[in-house]
Amino acid sequence: MRVGERINNIERLFNVRQGLTRADDTINERFLREPLKGKVFDPKPLLDEYYDVRGWDQVTGYPLWDTLDKLGLKEVAQDLKTYGISLPSIDERKD
Repeated sequence: MRVGERINNIERLFNVRQGLTRADDTINERFLREPLKGKVFDPKPLLDEYYDVRGWDQVTGYPLWDTLDKLGLKEVAQDLKTYGISLPSIDERKD
């Protein structure tokens, strides 16, 4: 499980380095505009919950420093600083 979590976060960090943000985490447009059983799908609450479970920032979609530290990935996250990308911490997220 830990290896899978590390892989998921490394993939996310790669996407962050490539410029992807929360705005890019979308689903098929059809689900957003065509009602299913009388309702149009709203992904925001599920995305917020997913980010919380993953230990990612809800505003940017970036993994939190604390999450990466727990997984032993601080050196991978440190590499993002060379690209001018700063990752938030849990303390910053709560403010």
